[in-house]
Order: sequence, then C-alpha cells, then structure tokens
Amino acid sequence: MELSEIIPHIEVLIFASEKPLTSLDIVELINNSFGFLEERISLDQVETAVEGIKEKYAAEFYPFEVRESGGGWQFLTKKEFHKTIAQLNGDKFLKRLSNAALETLAIIGYKQPITKGEIEAIRGVNSDYSIQKLLEKELILISGRNEQLPGKPLVYATSKTFMDYFGINSAADLPKIKEVLADQIVEGTIINPADFTDNQVANAIAEIPADEEIIDGDVSALTVNEEGELIIEDSLSENDDSNTNDSTTDESNSDEEQNPQ
Repeated sequence: MELSEIIPHIEVLIFASEKPLTSLDIVELINNSFGFLEERISLDQVETAVEGIKEKYAAEFYPFEVRESGGGWQFLTKKEFHKTIAQLNGDKFLKRLSNAALETLAIIGYKQPITKGEIEAIRGVNSDYSIQKLLEKELILISGRNEQLPGKPLVYATSKTFMDYFGINSAADLPKIKEVLADQIVEGTIINPADFTDNQVANAIAEIPADEEIIDGDVSALTVNEEGELIIEDSLSENDDSNTNDSTTDESNSDEEQNPQ
C-alpha cells in the first residue's frame, strides 16, 4: 500500500483509540484489517506516515495535534486552548491531588520500584491513605513484591495513566532533581580585598590574620578609628608593654642598688 492510502487509516485508529497506540500496535491493527492483501505494511512505513501526520496537524490551522504521550500516539488539543476546554470539563480539571498525595507520587516516580515502608521512611509519616488514593486514580500500580525484604512487601511503580497525565513516555523523561532545584540554589558570595573601592578598607582586610591565628588569641579585637581605618588590637601588646616596663623598672632599681648616691 502507498503511504497516501495508509495515512487515513492511521489517523482513524489514533483518533478512535481510548488509549495511546504505539507504532507496533498500528502495524498490527492495519495488517489485521487488510489481511487479505499479499503485501503487508512495515514498521518503517507506519513511522514515516506518523511523521507526516504530525507535520500536518502541527499547522496553526488545527486546534489539536498528534503527540507521543503515555507510551503511544494520541490526538491532543494544543495548550493554547486549555482555558476553552476547561469551561466544558471544569469539574474534572478542578480535582487536584493533595500535597501528601503529590509527595508520595513524586517519591514513587523517582524511586520506583519502591515499597510502602521505603516511601514512609522518606516522608516520615504513614502513607496508607495517599497510596490508596493514587491507586484509585490509577496513577500508580502494584508491580510485584520485593522478595529480598521480610514479608515480601508490595512494590509500587507509576502507571501508563501517570505518563499520559504528565505527557511523558517513561519515568526517564521526568526532569532531573538538579534541574528542579536549580532555581533554589543560592551560591555564596566570595569577598576579595580587590573588590573594595576604598583602598584603606581593602588593605586593612588583607591584613586580618587567618582564622587559626585569631583562635590562638593573637588578636583580641578589631576596631575602626575616626578616620575610618581598621585597627587590629593585639591582645599581647598590653602585656608586652607592661612586661617591658616592669623589666625597665627592675633594671633601674638594680642600678640604684649598685650605685647608691
């Protein structure tokens, strides 16, 4: 069959399907539909046809497009028409997950497969209710049991509904944690003496002893005089002066004893 003959059938299948259709699904459905033909269509033909369909509905003329979401191809309305559609399905759009459910869903999405105990260890609270709600909404599913842990607890993972809801094809398409937190990271400011326009302040800061020197007690205080200069007071200076005065006094006394008037 020619591509021009295949394309309408692919469009109909994607449009009528209640779930996302993969390219392999489309190949099988079309070949079953035209089973009497000797020449069967191939995966390459379907993929080429789908690319043509995507390009067709990407035009501004159409309010919807063909996108790969939830692991397969779907007809989806374009985002600029969201507010219009929300008027029709307002109640559906207003139903949102609680913060607890979102936390649980995020942990499962990034840590799957994961047990309930591991989820609760991360959250620090009981997660029975959140997990039950996510199961009811079919955003997660039970993917098996962990045979390595005592009691062989159930293991949870995200579902195709989850991928379809968030417009991704696998858990690998989720944004990286570093990307999510990038805007929240604040780098410290490094201050160098050269950054100061006031040379006196820059020179004074450059003369400040290292931390270990301050800890040793060599510097007792930092003060600023009336001229704006930074003064480093040495805690040993007063003692040194007093010791010097004492020694001088002792020497003078000794001189007086040796040379009495």
